[in-house]
Amino acid sequence: MHIKFPSKVDNVLRYLKLKFLPKTLFFRTMLLIFIPLIVVQVVSIIAFFDGSWGRVGKRLSANLTSEMSFIMELTDKSSKNVADIKKLAAKNFDLDYSFYSNKQKHNVINKASRNNKLVTGFLEESLRSTFPDAVTNIYMGEDGRDLMVLIDRPNGLYEFKTSSKNIFSSSIFGFVLWMIGTSVLLFLVAVLFLRIQVRSIAELAQVAEDFGKGIDNKDFKPYGSSEVRKAAIAFIKMKERINRQISERTQMLAGVSHDLRTPLTRMKLQSSMMPDGQDKTDFLNDISEMEKMLDGYLAFVSGEGGETASFVDMNEMILSILNKFRNTQALIRYSTNDQVSAIQGREQALKRALTNVISNAFRYGKTIAVKLESNNNKLEVTIDDDGPGIPEDKREEVFKAFVRLEESRNKETGGVGLGLSIAKDVITSHGGRIELFDSPMGGLRVLVSIPL
Repeated sequence: MHIKFPSKVDNVLRYLKLKFLPKTLFFRTMLLIFIPLIVVQVVSIIAFFDGSWGRVGKRLSANLTSEMSFIMELTDKSSKNVADIKKLAAKNFDLDYSFYSNKQKHNVINKASRNNKLVTGFLEESLRSTFPDAVTNIYMGEDGRDLMVLIDRPNGLYEFKTSSKNIFSSSIFGFVLWMIGTSVLLFLVAVLFLRIQVRSIAELAQVAEDFGKGIDNKDFKPYGSSEVRKAAIAFIKMKERINRQISERTQMLAGVSHDLRTPLTRMKLQSSMMPDGQDKTDFLNDISEMEKMLDGYLAFVSGEGGETASFVDMNEMILSILNKFRNTQALIRYSTNDQVSAIQGREQALKRALTNVISNAFRYGKTIAVKLESNNNKLEVTIDDDGPGIPEDKREEVFKAFVRLEESRNKETGGVGLGLSIAKDVITSHGGRIELFDSPMGGLRVLVSIPL
């Protein structure tokens, strides 16, 4: 089997794609519109210059050169009638014409500005081809409207003044402005249209993310393109099915809880009639553990589905949890960031999750350090202890329901193996993560991160 490895070119292209390609749908779509638009404009302008602009410029320059040549021929044949020739040039060709003999031409003072190649480029070529034996110079007026042409021949100097419109077509500027104007208008229309389309997708994504955090946005209504509306309608139906399943499960578990507690209550009454002894003590302990397991199981599977989301001050919540353990002999260290803002979530569910994690630290450690800070748009709660910790190969397993590490727990000191499972379920439902690491204090570090 032949295996194709990526070449350096593929790696470079992949790097450029990740580096320069916009991340959002809005800018990617604008790029698809903007690049072809620019290419079309550039090609159109180049084609205009090479086609219409070149032909018109050459034709106008050739006409003006022919008119000058005609005036010069009349002057050569009848140098005594220069005044009449001037009138003829002004009347028929819009040319201000003057002729200077070789003795007079040195007194001609030129006060015109430099030549403008954009205007006079075609005229220069026409003059060179028509008067190869003459020295020609072209000057522009200060305002760019007047044009002066000097043709120095052996018999004298010919001076022509005319308007630059006779060799320059201003339609190029109108064409360019029209192209730029229509492009800007098309760009603005595309921006407004795409903002509406992208906004509907962004709102759908935000509503889906909020639903994952337990926030039910009931004001959301599908809008936008038909595909986006279909996706939004499908999401709303999915949300309703999930809520209905959660409600049915909670009602079923409430019934199971009621049915199971009734025989447990009868067993407690029956045990009270038993004579004191080891058998009675063991029997009561079994009943107590069954109740504890039942409460833990119901707390795990029912969660806090009925609780509405609100803004929760995490600093106050952590302080209230730590205050419950002030009477213990463990050393407590707590540090917070004053800039940490409140998050939106289910307060009781978050309090239960953090209580489970912090109580584990107090159960197995003598020194506990809790830190609250914000990092990269996330709120992070770090709980360190100096207890025995959890082996690295067991850290994923402890999040499973009813898993207990016997080397660190027993029935008297531990629960039923649902504390971390409940904590992970709650944190995940808020769009966050809970991870286990080795603590610098020698025990276990629990890192809880929730997006702000």
